[in-house]
Amino acid sequence: MEEKREKFVRLAEQRANRALNDIRLIGNLSNRNAYSFTEEDVKKIFKALQKELDQAKSRFSEAEGASSGDFKL
Repeated sequence: MEEKREKFVRLAEQRANRALNDIRLIGNLSNRNAYSFTEEDVKKIFKALQKELDQAKSRFSEAEGASSGDFKL
């Protein structure tokens, strides 16, 4: 049983850290000197991120859950 726990911890740390880094990189897109975007673009990005977070969280309390696919603006 501990082997499963160790695998979970290892993968959870790797994946969470990768996700956190990617979110930081999304934050870098807020530089208006380097990028052009609309408020609608920002809303779409954060709506998609929140939806995936909600789905991932619900999968820990439910037996099934599916990803909505890739993000597109």
